[in-house]
Amino acid sequence: MIFEEVRAQIAEVLAVNADEIKMNTRPIEDLNADSLDVVELSVAFERRYGLKLPEDELIDLDTVRDIVNYIERRLAAERAAVLKEMP
Repeated sequence: MIFEEVRAQIAEVLAVNADEIKMNTRPIEDLNADSLDVVELSVAFERRYGLKLPEDELIDLDTVRDIVNYIERRLAAERAAVLKEMP
């Protein structure tokens, strides 16, 4: 599930216990993520999912739930594009 993967990435980048991270956790406010952390998270998510996640878009996502939903939507859109190209 994407939530567990996102939680693991956030825990690693922010050096926090993954059990502290819930869907309603706000990385910036609750976990004290700063702009450098957001860049590191963006790179981690790009590596994991193969998606370009601009930092300015990522910083606008308030909660872990928002991040998970964003990644799920992007992955679904990419899958749909691939399927559309298939004969």
